[in-house]
Amino acid sequence: MTTEKHGNCWTAYYDPDTKQYYARIMYISREGLEQYDYEITQDIFARLGTFDDDTENERLIRTAKMAYSFENTMYGTLGPERTVWDDEAHEAMNGYERKKRRRKSRKKKT
Repeated sequence: MTTEKHGNCWTAYYDPDTKQYYARIMYISREGLEQYDYEITQDIFARLGTFDDDTENERLIRTAKMAYSFENTMYGTLGPERTVWDDEAHEAMNGYERKKRRRKSRKKKT
């Protein structure tokens, strides 16, 4: 089973240790950074990547529960315009990414 899927502005993960699914939509433009993390279901994860257009994948992700939102744009904001909604889910997603990086670094050493 694949544990990661990618698009132009989105990435979805499955963490086999916690048996949870996550997705991140991130935009970096001349206006600034926008990042949105979602707790997705197995069904959404399975359907991701099956659309011809990445916009449809992002719409599907946005139907799930948002766990984290961050915006830092040039339109008068100096910091995050929105704050963490669900610290536990956001930390779980970041923890999975850290584990994934450690696994990759171990594989490179061997």
